Amino acid sequence: MKIPAKKKRMKRISLLVAAVVLGTAAFAQTTWNIDKVHSKIGFSVTHMVVAETEGVFKDYDAKVVSKSNDFNGAEVTFTAKVASINTDNERRDGHLKSPDFFDAEKYPEITFKGTIVKEGNKYKLKGDFTMKGVTKKVDFDVTYGGQINTGRGEKAGFKLNATINRQDYGLSWANKTPGGEMVVGDEVTLVIKVELDKQA
Repeated sequence: MKIPAKKKRMKRISLLVAAVVLGTAAFAQTTWNIDKVHSKIGFSVTHMVVAETEGVFKDYDAKVVSKSNDFNGAEVTFTAKVASINTDNERRDGHLKSPDFFDAEKYPEITFKGTIVKEGNKYKLKGDFTMKGVTKKVDFDVTYGGQINTGRGEKAGFKLNATINRQDYGLSWANKTPGGEMVVGDEVTLVIKVELDKQA
C-alpha cells in the first residue's frame, strides 16, 4: 500500500520535532546558586603546634551549572573576597590581609573554576584554584549530600574537607617560637559546607 506524500511529510515533521525536543532535553542545563544563610566557607590551621585556629570568609559567591541530575560533569565557579576573612580577632585578621599572607589589596579574590566528577559512588572537585595570584590544579574529595524538594524549591548539598599548603601559594610568613616550632602551620584545612538552591 502506497503512503500518500502528505502523510510522509507529516511523519517527517513529527520525527523532526521529536528529535529537537529530545535534543533540547539532553542538553538542558540546571543552574544552582549558593544559599549563603546555610553555607560556610571556612578553614583551620595549626597554631603553636599544639592547637588550631579557625576562620571563615564572609563575602563569597558560587554557582553550579549541571547537565545531569547527579551533578556528574557539573561546572563550578567560586569567588571569595579576601578582605572578608574573619577569625574573630581584628588584629589577626589585619595580619592575614597583609602581604605576609593574602595581601588583600593586591590580590582581592580567591577563585576556583572546575567541574564535579562522579567516580563510582564518590565525587571529586577538579579544576583551577587561585590564591594570591598563584593558580594550581586541584583534585579534592567532596561528599554529596543529595537533593530534596522543600515544597518551596529544590536544594542540594556538598561538603568538602581538603588540605592545601599555604607556601605553594606564596603565603610565606614563617615565624618560629623560641624552641624552633612554627607559629603557624603550613598545611591549611579547607572546611566548606555548601547548600545550593535550584534556580527556577
